[in-house]
Amino acid sequence: MQVPQDEQVPQDTHDTQAPQDEQENDAARRRRRAQFLRELHEAKALRDRVQPRRARAARMRQAMRMRTFRW
Repeated sequence: MQVPQDEQVPQDTHDTQAPQDEQENDAARRRRRAQFLRELHEAKALRDRVQPRRARAARMRQAMRMRTFRW
């Protein structure tokens, strides 16, 4: 699909706004990471609901690891 010439978005140019761009990139990276972690948590919760036996076994293994962990 062709975009009319007057509606094209100009490409970003790398000029003197490096600190602001870096902050925006960092903020965007944090937003993407937060979104990814939310989706990961949701997927794990869904898997636990769908496979309760496997989830219980995983909880037991984690509990055993925590019992044998030395500080």
